Amino acid sequence: MTTSRPGGRDQRPGERGDLLDPRCPTRRLLDRIGTKWTSMVVKVLAEEAPGELRFADLRRRVPGISQKMLSVTLRSLVRDGLVARRVEPTVPPAVHYRLTELGLSLEGPLSALRVWAETHMPEIDRSNRLADEAPSSPT
Repeated sequence: MTTSRPGGRDQRPGERGDLLDPRCPTRRLLDRIGTKWTSMVVKVLAEEAPGELRFADLRRRVPGISQKMLSVTLRSLVRDGLVARRVEPTVPPAVHYRLTELGLSLEGPLSALRVWAETHMPEIDRSNRLADEAPSSPT
């Protein structure tokens, strides 16, 4: 399979795309994995690895996420092969989720980003306060 690149060239499998091109598959993947909910779900599932969590347990452990947003996030992670979904044929069905090896490999980079954010949050807050206190200027 090939994907479009700017300038009309095709991208071969394994070749890097152009992250600035909205059609770039890497850009689309980063859009999906860069959400706060994805980061939180991956963190919670990584803490449980190699075990599984049921949907309700995940929802309890990710404060503020709605049932719909958790469902959408999990569906995307399963589709991308980052999370495995297992359904027990009970009434009602019990659905379990766990990180795949690929999903576990994502936890390291996401953890590094969380550490960076925690480390630099005071600087970001200070910059925001200064911006909020500064007189407005036309853009």
